[in-house]
Amino acid sequence: MLPLTGKTIVFDSFPDPSDTWEIIETIGKGTYGKVFKVLNKKNGSKAAVKILDPVHDIDEEIEAEYNILKALSDHPNVVKFYGMYYKKDVKNGDQLWLVLELCNGGSVTDLVKGFLKRGERMNELIIAYILHEALMGLQHLHENKTIHRDIKGNNILLTTEGGVKLVDFDSVKSNTLLVGKSKLKTYHLKGSDQVC
Repeated sequence: MLPLTGKTIVFDSFPDPSDTWEIIETIGKGTYGKVFKVLNKKNGSKAAVKILDPVHDIDEEIEAEYNILKALSDHPNVVKFYGMYYKKDVKNGDQLWLVLELCNGGSVTDLVKGFLKRGERMNELIIAYILHEALMGLQHLHENKTIHRDIKGNNILLTTEGGVKLVDFDSVKSNTLLVGKSKLKTYHLKGSDQVC
């Protein structure tokens, strides 16, 4: 069997997650798979894992998300990236695991719905804080020539400590251009008509 690869990454060369991570509960569902809360068996820490399954073709969006998370998750307003894993499963299909920081506060959409359900409005200072922090994350991305372009309440997560984190980079596409003897890497997004 040929190795499972993207354009530049051999995905089945990543370690098996079973040695390190144990699924605790389901958190939600994304474009490419489900999101779970996981426990690190070695140190007891918790994280979120986006499981992409079954893996038949690795497309450019998944590879771009991996590259962006790996390169740019060192900012306080971008979800931290703990690594990618590959789980071989002949019966149910192979899986890619993207392990990310756990944001227990839910999404901004969840927060707004909670206020509306109680018949309340969000305080302007809270709105200003969330917008400021999200813009700081966007500034970090833009300084690194990356455009998110899918900023919405569901893609801004909150931590229980008051952190505001940008997530969901699966629609970003990367290109590497050769200029002279050096490489310039730029990221761009498919139009919304191409994402759906």
